Amino acid sequence: MPRILVVAPNWIGDALMAQPLLARLRERVPRPRTEVLAPAWVAPVLARMPEVDEVIASPFDHGWLELGARRRLGRELRARGYEEAIVLPNSWKSALVPFFARVPRRTGYLGEARYALLNAVHRAPNDARGPMARHYARLAGAPGSEPPEPLARPRLRLDPQAAARTARRFGFAAARPNAVFCPGAEYGPAKRWPAEHFAALAKLLAARAIDVWLLGSANDAAACDAVAQAAGGAARSLAGRTSLDEAIELVGRADFVVTNDSGLMHVAAALDRPQAALFGSSSPKHTPPLSERARALWLGIECSPCYARECPLGHLRCLRELAPERVLAALGELGVLPSAPVT
Repeated sequence: MPRILVVAPNWIGDALMAQPLLARLRERVPRPRTEVLAPAWVAPVLARMPEVDEVIASPFDHGWLELGARRRLGRELRARGYEEAIVLPNSWKSALVPFFARVPRRTGYLGEARYALLNAVHRAPNDARGPMARHYARLAGAPGSEPPEPLARPRLRLDPQAAARTARRFGFAAARPNAVFCPGAEYGPAKRWPAEHFAALAKLLAARAIDVWLLGSANDAAACDAVAQAAGGAARSLAGRTSLDEAIELVGRADFVVTNDSGLMHVAAALDRPQAALFGSSSPKHTPPLSERARALWLGIECSPCYARECPLGHLRCLRELAPERVLAALGELGVLPSAPVT
C-alpha cells in the first residue's frame, strides 16, 4: 500500500477546502494510506475525515521556523517510507519536514521559491482567487493538469449519540429549534457581520420560539459577548467554553447555522447543516460553503472583495448593508423557520 504524507494548511476552513484533494488521492490505484501532518487546532477536523488514516500532530508554533525541530521530525518520519508528500501551505518552512524525511516525490505549489525542497512543482494558475478546493485538488495530478469535475464535497464523520449528549450537556432544547450563530472570523473584522445585525436576527428568531446559541473559540468571545449583550437575552454565548470537537458536535445538532466566512462555516457545510453564510471582504467564488443546503449572501459592492483584514475605507458597507431581514428571508427559503412568529 503506497503511503502519502500531506502537510495540512494552518486554518480549519482551508483544511476542509483540501478534502477534495484527499478524496482524489483515495481514487488512485492502488489505494494509498494517507497521513496528515497538522497543527493541533486543525487536527480534530482532519480526524473526522474518512479519507485520513492518521493525523500526526505538528509541534511547531505558527510563524516560527524551528529548523532543528523540523529536521528531527523529518528524520523520525523517514522510517515510515512515504512515497509522496503533498505540501499545501505555500511557505518555505512547511516543505522542510518532507525534505528532511527524504520523501522521494515532494509535491506542492512553487510558493516561496521552493525549488530545492519540492521536486514536483506546480505553478499557481492565473485564477488565484478561483475556487480554493480546485486549487488544492490540482496537486493530486501532474503539474499543469486540471482535476475532473465535479469535485467531491467535504464531509465530516459525526457520531449522532455523542453529538446528542454534547447538545444536552450544553443546554440545547429538545422540544424547540436550536440555531447556532458563529459571529467570529479569525482573519479579521472585515469578515464579521456587525454584532447589532446578529442581535437583531436573534430577536427575530426568538419571536419564532427558536433558541439561539453563539459559538466560537476563546478568540471569538468578545464578538459573541457583544452579540449576546445587544440581543437582550435572545442569544446565549458558548464561545471559549467548548473544545473544537464539541463545537463540531453542536453544529451537527443545530437545526440551522448563520456564520461569517470562517472555519465553522465550512464545518457546517461538511456536516450538511442548513446555513446562511455571510461574506464581506472575501468572496463566495473563492471559499464557498460546499453544500447544497447553504446560502451564500454577498452584496458584491464596488470595493468588494478586497480580502483585507479591516475595511480599508472604514465603512464596512459590504456587511453593514446586508440587512438581518435579508438573512431571515434566506433562512425561510431553506425551509428551516416555523410558519409564523409566536404571539
